Amino acid sequence: MSRLAGIVAAFVILFGAAHSPAAAQDKTLTVFAAASMKNALDDIDAAYTAKTGVKVTVSYAASSALAKQIEQGAPADVFISADTDWMDYAIGKNNINEPTRVNLLGNSIVLIAPKDSKIDHVDIGQGFDLAKLAGDGKIATGDVKAVPVGKYAKAALEKLDAWQAAEPKFAMAESVRAALTLVARGEAVLGIVYSTDAKVEPGVKIVGTFPADSHPAIIYPVAATTTAKPETSDYLAFLRSTAAKTILEKYGFKFLVSPST
Repeated sequence: MSRLAGIVAAFVILFGAAHSPAAAQDKTLTVFAAASMKNALDDIDAAYTAKTGVKVTVSYAASSALAKQIEQGAPADVFISADTDWMDYAIGKNNINEPTRVNLLGNSIVLIAPKDSKIDHVDIGQGFDLAKLAGDGKIATGDVKAVPVGKYAKAALEKLDAWQAAEPKFAMAESVRAALTLVARGEAVLGIVYSTDAKVEPGVKIVGTFPADSHPAIIYPVAATTTAKPETSDYLAFLRSTAAKTILEKYGFKFLVSPST
């Protein structure tokens, strides 16, 4: 019996060690971020972890999907949306600590084609014929009913009188990165994505840029959730730092706030 008791005691010690205060000190933050943030935010998070030791886990998806997941109770400390509508939605559902909200970034939308496409340069203006340009092919963007990039794209095309003719040719993707992939693979002859996405995908080229006044301003708000851990405030401060600004601008984002040191 004494041998059995020793084994049980050893098990208790081992199990206890795994749940010791030292193990609990391994701090992590969970961030829900718009898919278009991936490359830049991965770099920022690596820099933040190197500086603080705090690990950052990120779920990337369309802002619409993330807002709904947070509403359904998914554990997140930070929400970064690619438009103000979905941040407003999350605030309306009492999922966001509203005083922490900052409109952090700006972006632009562009028309892309596969890298080897014969389409080279398109002047995007009033009445430009996107439907004719696409021919028998598909045009990829995010779902225009929910995904921010799709909403911006539809707004721009409506303003430019190009939506009605082009609408039947659209392939709606679940996120901007999914739309980017469709074009890179040649499954769509054209796509509308953020300029920052086009810059990180070697399989596509930018053939035109949508005028800034053809769609609502592209704004990325960031905020802590109502269930955020205390150390979230330090992470949000880092997102506003000169170090984060340097990384974000390298990827083509516009920094909309005065950086902190």
